[in-house]
Amino acid sequence: MPHYRSVGDVPRKRHTVARGPDGHRFHEELMGQEGFSSRSSLLYHRHSPSALVAIETVGPPGDAPADHPTPDHPLTPRHLRTGDLPSGTDPVADRRVLLGNDDVRVSWSATDAGTSSLYRNAIGDELVYVQRGAAVLESVFGALPVGAGDYVVVPASTTHRWTTDDRLELLVIESRGHVAPPGKYLSSTGQFLEHAPFCERDLRAPAEPLLEEGDDVPVIVRTRAGLSRHVHRHHPFDVVGWDGQLHPWAFAISDFEPIVGSLHQPPPVHQTFEGPGFVVCSFVPRLFDFHPDAVKVPYHHANTDSDEVLFYSDGDFMSRSGSGIGVGSISYHPAGFVHGPQPGSFEASVDQDRTGETAVMLDTFGPLHVTDTARTISAPDYWRTWTR
Repeated sequence: MPHYRSVGDVPRKRHTVARGPDGHRFHEELMGQEGFSSRSSLLYHRHSPSALVAIETVGPPGDAPADHPTPDHPLTPRHLRTGDLPSGTDPVADRRVLLGNDDVRVSWSATDAGTSSLYRNAIGDELVYVQRGAAVLESVFGALPVGAGDYVVVPASTTHRWTTDDRLELLVIESRGHVAPPGKYLSSTGQFLEHAPFCERDLRAPAEPLLEEGDDVPVIVRTRAGLSRHVHRHHPFDVVGWDGQLHPWAFAISDFEPIVGSLHQPPPVHQTFEGPGFVVCSFVPRLFDFHPDAVKVPYHHANTDSDEVLFYSDGDFMSRSGSGIGVGSISYHPAGFVHGPQPGSFEASVDQDRTGETAVMLDTFGPLHVTDTARTISAPDYWRTWTR
């Protein structure tokens, strides 16, 4: 849960005149959630953030028909091979949509060194998992360096861009609302409780302003109607300081502390984030269940109220051995399909004392639709891998 931060130059009292050493008056911007009745931040711009010189209609990222989700019929569990997707040049514009519904959209982005367009998602927060590469999320709040294994939360309507000197692979979960740690981990005042599997010390946020200047700067703005291009008279990164609780933040999946038991623990113990209509869980290396008769691999299960998406990030996925699943794979198991460990997994687990895998799981409470892009990278006959 992001907590109060003060970065750069801010006046002692909010909503009072703020000037620079040269007497220049700064422009205050209040960025707030839920009608300014929830988290917010105050940003101080050198110039008006509302000054536009042009507004244009543009096509959204992944606007090809292949990226439009359609119903999954007939109902089919899938293994999506992200390595089969072509690389792009822009970590935002070249995202490929794989799955989606009215609550959430799942995309994959793989690019080489470069910088994305300036982008502002006005629909909801984005939760980005960095699978490969080092990058910097640059925004009106400053620079946030991130790397492989990091979750990055980008609040709705944050003007930002991604920059990297590396190959960058991102799993992008776009929400229609706000993404936050589960309420069950937080006190009534928002502090992480002692039983939470991560805490404030694990979170990172921008530490200083960027202070970038420029004229006639285009920003791509996403709404439910599509994408627009706003050309700003001055660069949006002209922020000299800000304070508040609303800002981008990052958290390394390796800092998630797994909960273990003598018998197999249910998926909610792995929960890391929640959003409207979905939850996100983290699977990290942990001790296996230690009851002498414990079944260490996951039991067969039916998601009666949710679709399950699992991204395999690192390690040896013993319970999926023989399925073709590997690093970079995405499995999609829709409600109505009973799934579980691959044949032979139980026998392979008997002498093991710990897992060695890292994975990100998304459970949605509305049915997901599948894009043609996803269908083209689906492993043939994946659904047959349990029959042998």
